[in-house]
Amino acid sequence: MHIGELARLAGVTVKAVRYYEQLGLITPVRESNGYRSFTDDHVRAVIEIRELGEIGISPLKAAPFLECLDLGHERGDECVSSLAVYQDTVAELDHMISALSVRRAALQHRLEHSAGRSFSEVPEAPAVLEVAAAPAPADYTALPEGLPVPADDGAASHLTGMALPALTLPTSGGEAVELAGLGAGRSVIYLYPLTGKPGVDLPEGWNAIPGARGCSTEACDFRDHFTLLRDAGVEHVFGLSSQTPQYQAEVVARLRLPFAMISDEEFALGAALKLPTFAAPGHDRLYARLTLVVTGGVIEHVFYPIFPPNTHAQQVLAWLEAHPLTEQDPQ
Repeated sequence: MHIGELARLAGVTVKAVRYYEQLGLITPVRESNGYRSFTDDHVRAVIEIRELGEIGISPLKAAPFLECLDLGHERGDECVSSLAVYQDTVAELDHMISALSVRRAALQHRLEHSAGRSFSEVPEAPAVLEVAAAPAPADYTALPEGLPVPADDGAASHLTGMALPALTLPTSGGEAVELAGLGAGRSVIYLYPLTGKPGVDLPEGWNAIPGARGCSTEACDFRDHFTLLRDAGVEHVFGLSSQTPQYQAEVVARLRLPFAMISDEEFALGAALKLPTFAAPGHDRLYARLTLVVTGGVIEHVFYPIFPPNTHAQQVLAWLEAHPLTEQDPQ
């Protein structure tokens, strides 16, 4: 069968099938005329990937389930390697639930004490003291003072003029983005190492690493200037990190971001463009913070290093306003 028939039988789009093929999850047979041909085994594999996605497991983590099917098992989760993926995903959800529980407790505490006060009277001192002493989750949307300023090490000097590679990556919204197919207009893709969440500790010594701290503040700045960026001619805004789409989805929802995050767990874009990375306790590799302005699939401008991150979207906006697209610009 051809790709359209496979997509119909498995209940997915042709675009999704191509993405799974790019990830190496399915490999079609080449017919004598060069067309790709798929079998019932491919249908079974794509259904497995689709069902895993429905319960929050990214296609990037589906390989153990497909290998289990290839070994002759009736179900893809009858192997130890598949169960390990379940355990990791449950652990990620537990972290999210814990963080949300901390936020809910803080809000409930404030609600109860606020509801008990009369707004027409000055609150009594004990009530004020009690509210002030209530535990609150760490605020990762504000930058601490004294952060080290990153230096330009030249690690991004080669990027201007390069074309985005033909990569398809998952997003926080459960969709996929074709980087080489963003269109003729301008896109802004800002890369960041990782976002913190209330109730979840940042890596040890995080604030001492130049350029590491500030991912949530950077996201908020892009959120607050999103409309102005669009007015300046930007068609797409994306954040990109090596965190999972599920982790990113929590951040998008919590910070109320009007744009999606792109997940690159395998550092595919980093390998294609030779992007700068760094290590931190508990993380062998993280993306260094930088921003790409892409026009017609080609990197037009690079911001690197970035400091402070909490006003970076305004820096991007100023550059866009100083370099408006004209009819002579590449589209």
